[in-house]
Amino acid sequence: MGVHIDISGLRPEQVAVVPSPLAELGMALHALSEPGHHPGLQAWATGVTARLDPHLADRMCEADFLWRSTFSDLFLPCAGVPGRTTLPGGTLAEDLDLLDKLSDEQFVDAALEFTCALPYGLPGAGPLTDAGLRRRSLELAAARGPRQTEFTERLLSDPPGIRGRLRQFLEDCDEAFFAETWSRLRHQLAADTRHKTDLLRHKGPAGALTAVSPAVTVDEAAGRITVDKLGEGRTATGDGGLLLIPTSLGWPHLMVLHRYGWQPVLHYPVGSPELAAPQTVGQLALRMTALSHPVRMRMCRNLARSAYTTSELAQAHGMTAPEISRHLGVLKKAGLLTTRRRGRYVLHQLDVTVVARLGSDFLEGILR
Repeated sequence: MGVHIDISGLRPEQVAVVPSPLAELGMALHALSEPGHHPGLQAWATGVTARLDPHLADRMCEADFLWRSTFSDLFLPCAGVPGRTTLPGGTLAEDLDLLDKLSDEQFVDAALEFTCALPYGLPGAGPLTDAGLRRRSLELAAARGPRQTEFTERLLSDPPGIRGRLRQFLEDCDEAFFAETWSRLRHQLAADTRHKTDLLRHKGPAGALTAVSPAVTVDEAAGRITVDKLGEGRTATGDGGLLLIPTSLGWPHLMVLHRYGWQPVLHYPVGSPELAAPQTVGQLALRMTALSHPVRMRMCRNLARSAYTTSELAQAHGMTAPEISRHLGVLKKAGLLTTRRRGRYVLHQLDVTVVARLGSDFLEGILR
């Protein structure tokens, strides 16, 4: 599992660390739509929502599929500009100008990615040119409700009109709440940008990339970046560049833009409560599987309260010592037990700190 980026031949000067006002606005809309993903932003989201004009709030629902489940690649239009070396704009207006540089096909494909499950990492025709995909897009939009159906119909019939409508909506959001938010956040993002750029200069791409998140690993010999995620995907920098875009509102999301033909982008959170060594999705699956067995769940009831030997557990559960040993081995392999020796006895105990983190580990893993 994970997203892999082939960076063979990538030169340090082709890696850029740049904040994006439009990407941060997209993340702000996501946090407002899904506050449960971002408990640390609850006060901010409550304050913004309380002040929001009802008409703007209603318009926010019209195309919320662009930012509710995650946020659309339309908020990173620089990656889709031909040449795959364009940087984000320094202002929201400049970022929105880059959105205007996308072709109608790019705009529509990115807009319908989530509602219509269009192919992402592979080349192919889109709904503007493929009649079958067009019908499928409308059918899938209909299952999500009349407003999504109406938006999709207008998007397919008049991409420039929807593009202008979206730009006006984003400009209205900027005036209503985002300009104030951005003025506060941009200093933190600028500081992180300077730090990562300094790492890039002195330690090369690998040094900067591993500082982005513990979930990012770099195999310099193979020329490959791997981002530990439940999803799968592949892309390559090719003759283009690689963008690192920080977000103050994004934790726990670590997103990878790997759309076919677009410049790869790592959109990563800064100032997050992420631990120095978060669990990989493989480790998380191993731990949850280990705890799912009813016998091991009952054993954990004992092991959470005190340390036990294998024979004590066997007696308590009416099982043989070898059977208990096999279950203990599964729990130990998953990193859920601590053991210590007392004379000729080996005592096992549940690591309650690790178990207590499983809920947040699971949430971070599926939202990463």
